[in-house]
Amino acid sequence: MSSQKLSISSKLPNVKTTIFTSIGQLATKYNAINLSQGFPNFNPDSVLLDMVTKAMHNGYNQYAPMAGDMNLRQTISSKINAISKKYYNPESEITITAGATQAIFTTITAFVSPGDEVIVIKPAYDSYEPSIIANGGIPVPVNLSPKTYRIDWGKFQNKITTKTKMVIINTPHNPTGTVLTKEDMLMLEKILLDTNIIVLSDEVYEHLVYDGQSHESVAKYKGLASRSIICSSFGKTFHITGWKIGYCVGPKELMNEFRKTHQFNVFSINHPTQIALAEYLKNPNNYSSLSSFYQKKRDFFIQELQGSKFKILPCKGTYFQLLDYSNITQEKDISFAENLIKKYKIASIPISVFNENNRDDKVLRFCFAKTQETLEKATKILKSI
Repeated sequence: MSSQKLSISSKLPNVKTTIFTSIGQLATKYNAINLSQGFPNFNPDSVLLDMVTKAMHNGYNQYAPMAGDMNLRQTISSKINAISKKYYNPESEITITAGATQAIFTTITAFVSPGDEVIVIKPAYDSYEPSIIANGGIPVPVNLSPKTYRIDWGKFQNKITTKTKMVIINTPHNPTGTVLTKEDMLMLEKILLDTNIIVLSDEVYEHLVYDGQSHESVAKYKGLASRSIICSSFGKTFHITGWKIGYCVGPKELMNEFRKTHQFNVFSINHPTQIALAEYLKNPNNYSSLSSFYQKKRDFFIQELQGSKFKILPCKGTYFQLLDYSNITQEKDISFAENLIKKYKIASIPISVFNENNRDDKVLRFCFAKTQETLEKATKILKSI
């Protein structure tokens, strides 16, 4: 007697293997220098590693409190208050998460219901839309302008309807390396005035802003802070992406709903890393020095590419640099990225996969969060093309 074949109705029928996986596998196959990876290829501070080891030996090996270690939450509160002049109550307005992607998924799950519309700025980090769709929501894309990657606020405002539940912003922006300015934030604040729209602000690269600019967090703007959940990442900040630890902050009424979902999704986060980070964060230099650290890498990467056929697009934040290859070839960016791996042994990420309708701007994303040796080898190859 044969059993009936199980019929599965997928919540994400159109989701395929991510570009990061496919490019990563190709880079491994061809032993390519991998600048597609969105993480550093150097070790974190040994002081932080020693702090985690100490926490383990001191017995912090069982469940942490659901919202996170209180000492860590208090330290985060002090940090934000010092930088953005905004106080978040560590008891009720800050939650430690298993990285920013979990915080983003939990925020969307907590607030987006079937039929709700969520405005997404494109190109966008690839977790946003699947998270919206899995919860029955409808992603509503707003395209950034080609090459300059700025928001047309008129177009943005025209996308708002009575069904708009949430807006997702990301600054500094992955994958373009642009940042939202004070004028951008004031415009967003004005547009959302008198609406019931929630803002999910992805600020994982908050400490990686260059050229003397400051990070414009929604926390700095009263009309935005009151409606926003901010998602941040210790992994991006301290070169520890494999630890999968981040945090989110927001007003009490929003955080209360966030925690309802969080407690059944994850409940608590790796305990010894929380203890270590609470201690490590108390030295502001451990995060305030990062902009200078990464700007030197960005500047070196750009300088070494002078005279190449690539056009260097502005990078004001993150550790990603976009290169326009239209002076080299008109082939599609996915094809060109694959050819760079196979022929030149260097890996990058094509941007079309993040754009609405796969708009192809002839642009690739390169990660410069790499050792000096890696950057020297990579730029030498790129300049030869």
